[in-house]
Amino acid sequence: MTASPLSAEQARVLAKGPFPDYPFTPKAFVHPNGLTQSYLDEGEGDPIVMLHGNPSWSYYWRHLVLALRGDYRCIVPDHIGMGLSDKPADKDYGYTLRNRVQDLDRLLDSLNLGDDITLAVHDWGGMVGFGWALKHAARVKRLVILNTAAFPLPADKPLPWQLKLGRNWGLGEWLIRGANAFAAGATRDGVVSPMPDDVKRAFLAPYDSWANRISTVRFVQDIPLKDGDRAWDLVEEAGRRLPDFANRPTFIGWGLRDFVFDHHFLKVFEATLPRAEKQIYDDAGHYVLEDKHAVLVPRIRDFLDRNLL
Repeated sequence: MTASPLSAEQARVLAKGPFPDYPFTPKAFVHPNGLTQSYLDEGEGDPIVMLHGNPSWSYYWRHLVLALRGDYRCIVPDHIGMGLSDKPADKDYGYTLRNRVQDLDRLLDSLNLGDDITLAVHDWGGMVGFGWALKHAARVKRLVILNTAAFPLPADKPLPWQLKLGRNWGLGEWLIRGANAFAAGATRDGVVSPMPDDVKRAFLAPYDSWANRISTVRFVQDIPLKDGDRAWDLVEEAGRRLPDFANRPTFIGWGLRDFVFDHHFLKVFEATLPRAEKQIYDDAGHYVLEDKHAVLVPRIRDFLDRNLL
């Protein structure tokens, strides 16, 4: 559980760069199981923990880190199996939400961040972050919420067929791991404005083989839909306790052209966190920070600066 030099996986993926707008030198944290988790630790000041989802990595947060690191401490992990972190086989790591939360707990504990933490979450980062917050709610002082969830699938929202295929069928696993359909599809369908080719290459760089796409499919297979699913208890508890965060300064940035985290999810956040500031875009997709970083990042910065801890 100590910091280490650049890991082999960090070096391997970074050698595919340089990646646009990612001038960072990642740090490495070695967990008790020997796996190395990559993370960014940029700047000084009140800590902002930025948590990505599937199938992205810390690269997703690059514009916000660049805008904030002059006055804030930006902590941006890559989940195990994602980005610049190690990508172990199933025999060496359990790809479950509970383990993601435990990984985050160990990493943040090692960094001595204090009790004034801002959580910024996107996609699966919402459940990882709020799963961590179930134990550390008093330390979470502000929230930045971007196209994510912290509660079960809304009753009026059907699971999209693409996720159902990946979650339940062997063909889905083959498409995600063999054809890279999930990560590649996200760079195309997760935005309204097409990604530049070099940005697309950066998003896909960690996921360049069957073995290195293990986490992209395991995340999909871990989607909890009912009692008995592995992550159900955590998701259910997070949803039940979400109103406890209604008194925190909260900013919601949302792209409505997201086929998964659409208006159904947004409505739950709006109802549960009614005091939240909102910036909703009709012309942005799931990767809202890609489509709208030029205007969304300044809005987030303004929100943080007006709600000092």
